[in-house]
Amino acid sequence: MSEDHRIYHITTQKAWDQACNEGDYRVDSLVSQGFIHCSRRDQALRVGNAFYKETPDLVLLHIDPTRLSAELRYDPPDHPSGTPPPTGEEERFPHLYGALNLEAVIAVTPMHLNDAGDYDERIFG
Repeated sequence: MSEDHRIYHITTQKAWDQACNEGDYRVDSLVSQGFIHCSRRDQALRVGNAFYKETPDLVLLHIDPTRLSAELRYDPPDHPSGTPPPTGEEERFPHLYGALNLEAVIAVTPMHLNDAGDYDERIFG
């Protein structure tokens, strides 16, 4: 599968470890908003730098959408904090309407800030 077709999800190592123990990945947004927030490759860095720079121990889940068991839709941005997205209003983001099955995650890479205090292309491994 081409990396261009992958989708990505930012989470903590602890949450990912818990998912591995439980058999699938679920987050609070699945209950509060009805979906799990994901990004395309061209969106993941912007999302990480806009919303997660203060969160320690992050990993990036690389997801093969053809392996998903839940419905995937591309919707307008909808950040749970109500903060306007760092993108244009017309942009669509992948949202997973159900738990993330572990078989769909094809790689997990650590997210480290660079010397300038930002995430960069290294998050993709």
